[in-house]
Amino acid sequence: MKNAEHLFPVYKVEHDTLLSAQGDLTIGFEVTLPELFTLSNDEYQALHQCWVKAIKLLPRNSIFHKQDWFVEDQYKAQFGDQTFLGHASEHFFNERPYLAHRCQLYLTRRPANFNIINSAASSLLRKRITPVEATSPDRFRDFMDSAGQFQRVLEDSGLLKLRRLSDDDLAGTLVRPGLLEQYCFLIGPDDAPVLKDVHFKEELRIGDHRCQLYALADAEDLPAQCSPRITYDPYSTDKTKFSTGFASPIGALLDCNHIYNQYLFVEDSAKTLKKLEAKKLRLQSLSAYSRENAIGRDATQEFLNEAISQQRLPVKAHFNILAWGEPKAIRNKVSSALAQLDASPKQETDGAPQLWWAGLPGNEGNFPMNDTFDTFAEQACCFLNLETNYRSSLSPCGIRLGDRLSGKPLHVDLSDEPMKAGITTNRNKFILGPSGSGKSFFTNHLLRSYFEQGAHIVLVDVGHSYRGLCDFVDGYYFTYSEKQPISFNPFYVAPGDTLDTEKRESIKAMILALWKKEDEGVQRSEYIAISDALYHYYQSDPEPSFNTFYEFLQGPFYETMKSSRVKDRYFDIDNLLFVLRPYYKGGEYDYLLNATTNLDLLHRRFIVFELDNIKDHPILFPVVTLIIMETFVSKMRKLPKDVRKMILIEEAWKAIAREGMAEYIKYLFKTVRKYFGEALVVTQDIEDIISSPVVKQAIINNSDCKILLDQRKYQNDFPKIQQLLGITDKETALIMSMNRANDERYRYKEVFISLNGQLSRVYRTEVSREEYWTYTTESSEKAKVQHYRQKYGDIRKAIAAIVQEEMDSSFN
Repeated sequence: MKNAEHLFPVYKVEHDTLLSAQGDLTIGFEVTLPELFTLSNDEYQALHQCWVKAIKLLPRNSIFHKQDWFVEDQYKAQFGDQTFLGHASEHFFNERPYLAHRCQLYLTRRPANFNIINSAASSLLRKRITPVEATSPDRFRDFMDSAGQFQRVLEDSGLLKLRRLSDDDLAGTLVRPGLLEQYCFLIGPDDAPVLKDVHFKEELRIGDHRCQLYALADAEDLPAQCSPRITYDPYSTDKTKFSTGFASPIGALLDCNHIYNQYLFVEDSAKTLKKLEAKKLRLQSLSAYSRENAIGRDATQEFLNEAISQQRLPVKAHFNILAWGEPKAIRNKVSSALAQLDASPKQETDGAPQLWWAGLPGNEGNFPMNDTFDTFAEQACCFLNLETNYRSSLSPCGIRLGDRLSGKPLHVDLSDEPMKAGITTNRNKFILGPSGSGKSFFTNHLLRSYFEQGAHIVLVDVGHSYRGLCDFVDGYYFTYSEKQPISFNPFYVAPGDTLDTEKRESIKAMILALWKKEDEGVQRSEYIAISDALYHYYQSDPEPSFNTFYEFLQGPFYETMKSSRVKDRYFDIDNLLFVLRPYYKGGEYDYLLNATTNLDLLHRRFIVFELDNIKDHPILFPVVTLIIMETFVSKMRKLPKDVRKMILIEEAWKAIAREGMAEYIKYLFKTVRKYFGEALVVTQDIEDIISSPVVKQAIINNSDCKILLDQRKYQNDFPKIQQLLGITDKETALIMSMNRANDERYRYKEVFISLNGQLSRVYRTEVSREEYWTYTTESSEKAKVQHYRQKYGDIRKAIAAIVQEEMDSSFN
């Protein structure tokens, strides 16, 4: 037994620096890495080159030590003042297991006359440690300058963030363990400080953790080839290759408690090459006696040629995995992960204590150098872990989605944070997904989240997809019928309001929609004439309605047109009056535009217009849809600017996306941003997207957030969608990877989200059973919810009863 204070190699922690008993200086950084499954092939190459460039800036006698912790954890629910569905979601995800990751990076500067440590000479086995070289201020400043350059190069890539570790981070406080304590006893930063025994006999054991250490320390055990990325087969297709980091199989994809240590030793390049020249000559002289010597000579010669001709930086490298848990399971998982790299797993037994001891922050200079191999910085950097888990947003706005690897719940802001960061210029969203892909389910989840965060929402639907959610939030649900048709008064201007541009444009678009067929173009002269008619109509101070507008066209405006001798080919007013006649009093549709009372839409936060009964009507459907949109614009103008407004148009956009209305739709999509609003369009018909230029001009180009559900049905036609939506090859690989390797333990579907092509992710849409029964669009399930609602008198009690029945039946 030895006391730790007699062996502990860190002499002092001050000035945010670790000073070892040998005189080594070590500074640490907390590293924020890119998120897993989000980088393209080019980005992997760029990140790799960034690491190489930074390492080349380190002075000789430096040690680069990157330490990635992957520790099993569970999601801890936060039950507070939540809604019924919010509480159900927290309960559902409570104790969801996932692999938490944190990354530290340590840079060590050894004294100029350091002694190379071998396994037999580890400080762990020495009786006494004596500092080799005293510290000097100049040496410290030079080291800090090099570290600062190293940090700037990495952060300039835009893919990494580094934070200098402080004294408290390294040494800890009275209530919080520091990194030294965390490593020695394998505890987390939020765990209470605790002392544990460390055993080396028979096995490496820290407290009750049985540890195993696997090393990549011999060139013979390494893969024949390495690169910054590898193809991840579970998410790849015949046409798209899904990339992940080369070391990801032993990083985030290795599902067990482990620490991945990565060491690079930067020595004097000239001395290293001189030693290799001597080694080559020695092998040359012995090559006649052994074929192995001849092969070794040739390999050394190639190494020297590459180092000199391509200006490579020779380094010594070592990589190891310290894993703990059930020994047999750990052995199988780690061996399998290393096999994916085409590397030969080597379990360290006798050397495990020395390698573990050298992994202590600040003790890198005590590393046994006989466990390293010679390579170049370019090859060594391929073995660095490049990625981390998905991160959750701190923004109050957003939607709950799941981490792709584990399902851990994340808060994702699709609206405000991207705009503040300059990633997007608007909050509009375009949602595309074939039938059965979970499109309506995701959209319900999105709308519910925004509603609970205070948004005002107007929906135009044609399939009863939102009936359950509307009932749940006690919203208005309007559906068209012959007995109770919806009526509007689009000409009405409330007291105190003005006839602004949005109002005029919406009325013009409505009149042109009533007048012209879809295949008829609108002449400039006709547009100007309608504008002129509206202007003079409101100047006459009428009682606003379609009836009075029609009478104005029939009377004063008709006489003006005829007296000015405007030719019919420029503006045929007789044709206009004839086409609009059915909407005038006594006509077939006289109820539609002459409402005597206005719907109370201003204070209702959730309103659904269900137009399924008129979706195929060539006249009513486009007009009613357009009037609803104008109603939303009115709501948008009157509500305070700090209140979020949302309009969602389901398949209805197909009827209104015509030449006469394209400008208005485009205007709406551009204007909504100014009022803290967002417009959402949802569709499933791929042919309509490909064949409609209006959709691209008016909707897609003005929607910076594009959301796609499972597209495997359209895999062969996807290049057309890719071109239309401006989707990159990287995003195509992400889209085609959806739902290819889902976790069979959980029920969910994946969703792809792109923010202006700059930020692309695939998430899980996984919800509690309470949320499922609220969102469901299955007819039989909706009927069951309605039946239970009538039985219990409240939809929340109804859903709770259904979920309880499900639980009882699963237990039985």
